[in-house]
Amino acid sequence: MTTSRPSPDPDAEPPREAEARGHVIRRRALTLLTIVLLIGIPAGYLVISANQSRDSGKDKEEKYSATGLTVGWPSRVQRRLYEIPVPAYSRNVAYYETNNYKVSRLYAQFLTSNTGLDTFLRNVGSDPSKLKRDDEAIGARDRHVAGWDFTGPGPWYGLTHDQKNPAPTLSVVVNRSNPDHPMVFVVSTTHP
Repeated sequence: MTTSRPSPDPDAEPPREAEARGHVIRRRALTLLTIVLLIGIPAGYLVISANQSRDSGKDKEEKYSATGLTVGWPSRVQRRLYEIPVPAYSRNVAYYETNNYKVSRLYAQFLTSNTGLDTFLRNVGSDPSKLKRDDEAIGARDRHVAGWDFTGPGPWYGLTHDQKNPAPTLSVVVNRSNPDHPMVFVVSTTHP
């Protein structure tokens, strides 16, 4: 009895030779290295970047909360954005800005003349007659943030100038212990 062998299929692929073990290991190592390079490194970079960004925000918050008001004039952009037109020739000017995704505030203080105070109030859209004696328009939280204490000699006057969003709300307190040179404290609050 003779067995006939099937004839080879001319379209069939030739049989593969067994891959050498060393070659298999090198191929798998290259595949793993490629995966690490394409996925692992960018993912690691994102994690590190996110941590640095979060830490940077905490560092800035600590830095600015520790220093409080900065002596000097707020930038023109800050004055325009927060609508705090500090009058010319003001002295003892200082400011502090806080920002987060819900609310931004600019704290400012300055010593001015009676004319400077009137001009400031008119420029923000209010009026000197709206100042009310013993009105603590600036709340305890904002006083604490800026390091302001309104218990000293007065008299003290205050007003809150509410405006429609996106315009800021201004809270103003004026110390009139020196009748010719009022000290003005302002908190401008915006909701971006």
